[in-house]
Amino acid sequence: MNKHIAIILFALLTLGVCVPAAIAQSSGSVQGTCRDAQGNPIVDAIVVYNNLDNGQKYPLKTNKKGQYFSLGLSPGKYNVILYKNSDDQKAGKEMDHVNGYQVQIGDNTPLDFDIKKEQESQAKGVGLTPEQLKQMQEQQEKQKKEVNTVKLLNEKLNEAKTDADAGNYDGAIAALTEANQADPSRDLIWFKLADYERMSATKQTDTTEKTKRLDSAVEDYQKAIQLKQEKPDKDAAAQARTLAAYYNNLAEAYAKENKVDDAVKTYQLAAQTDPSAAGQYLFNTGAVLTNAGKVDDAIVAFDKVIAADPNKADAYYWKGVNMIGKATLQGDKMVAPPGTAEAFQKYLELQPTGTYADAAKQMLASIGGSVETSFGKKKKGK
Repeated sequence: MNKHIAIILFALLTLGVCVPAAIAQSSGSVQGTCRDAQGNPIVDAIVVYNNLDNGQKYPLKTNKKGQYFSLGLSPGKYNVILYKNSDDQKAGKEMDHVNGYQVQIGDNTPLDFDIKKEQESQAKGVGLTPEQLKQMQEQQEKQKKEVNTVKLLNEKLNEAKTDADAGNYDGAIAALTEANQADPSRDLIWFKLADYERMSATKQTDTTEKTKRLDSAVEDYQKAIQLKQEKPDKDAAAQARTLAAYYNNLAEAYAKENKVDDAVKTYQLAAQTDPSAAGQYLFNTGAVLTNAGKVDDAIVAFDKVIAADPNKADAYYWKGVNMIGKATLQGDKMVAPPGTAEAFQKYLELQPTGTYADAAKQMLASIGGSVETSFGKKKKGK
């Protein structure tokens, strides 16, 4: 009896020892470590092994070191998905995945998930097709070149400004010419170059050199306008302000060359481009016409300024000056066109102590107009 029991126990013990060996010979073990984008272990992450052959799923949880381990996986190909936690697993929000991982009988190569290294590898083009890698490298090189170009252009702009502020316009022109040689596609560089060419022209005693610089300024303003139109700002209002400013300075260059018609047309373009500043551009039109002796046109221009900005005092003064130019003598008395005195009176009302206050009073006296003595004085309280 005892001998029979002993034989059975021996057989059972033998069987108990053999069972794990049989499992080990027909399954594989997997392991790995999971780390986040900062390189820290992902605690309580869920790593799901999905068997592509039989559909079995093995969800494995990481420990405090971000490690997972499991025995008994059937050999075959698996899609392996990493979830930050069980909630993300339920929501299907994966952190990373590996497709086609081969589980073999016995121990397998550790399958680690390192988000930080993965991101770094992607940045270096690991895993990209040759064409994708080439495109990424070209984009990176383009960005690097852009940074260096912008740095150089800013240095040249600052150098030019320093020279111009010191009256060294030739130095400023040379600096921006170098900037355009480095990158001729920036409208601001052409605009500032044209500004310094225009400013330098007024310093020239030689008529030929003056004309040459003004011609260069006109050409470079036009280049700046063209580039700005080809590459407009996303902000339409900013685009309008910039273009209008370019037109304004181009018109001034025309005016200095006594090309009055071109100047007037260009000032009008500025006013149309940026209606919010139309008053100033129309005023500049009136000034050019006044200097050219085109009295009637100047009066019309200043009337437009007043319509756009009824409080622009200087427009009233210069309208009056042009109207005085149409005055006639009747005996020994100067008779000005109707509205002349009112223009000067309005200027004094708006600017009783302004730049042209004394001149306005003298004009009024010359045509027998009265000066309102209350202008510039505070009304006394009751």
